Amino acid sequence: MHEAASSADPRIGLILVGFSPPRPLAAIARHLGWPGLVLADTGRVLYRRLGIGRAPLRRVYSPGTLATYAASVALGRRLTRPVEDTRQLGADAIMIDGMVRQLWRPRTPNDRPPASDVIAAARAWLG
Repeated sequence: MHEAASSADPRIGLILVGFSPPRPLAAIARHLGWPGLVLADTGRVLYRRLGIGRAPLRRVYSPGTLATYAASVALGRRLTRPVEDTRQLGADAIMIDGMVRQLWRPRTPNDRPPASDVIAAARAWLG
C-alpha cells in the first residue's frame, strides 16, 4: 500500500504490521520504502483478533504464483528459500479511535485492494 502514501490525507496514518521479528521487519520496510509506522506482532495476536488466517498451499502456490516464479527463473533470477510462513495472509484495515471500521481479508496473498481504494475508504470514514 506504500505507493499511494504520498497522496494520503494527513489525517490518515499508515501502519505496517508484520509477524517477523523487529529487525527483519524493519529491513523489509526499508526495502519497500515504507513511510509509516512498523509494528512487529511476532505472536500474531492482531492477526487472530482480526480473523486473518493462513491460506492453504493451493492458494499460496497457485498457477499464477508458479508462473511468476517460472518467469523469474527464465530471466536468470535466483529464487531463495522462504524463511517465513508463506501461508500467513495479510489484511488491510481502517481503524478509527482504536476500532476497526473496515477490514479487507484476502483469500490469497495477491488478493489485496489497491492502496487508493483503502485511502479513499478511509477518507469517506473521516468525512
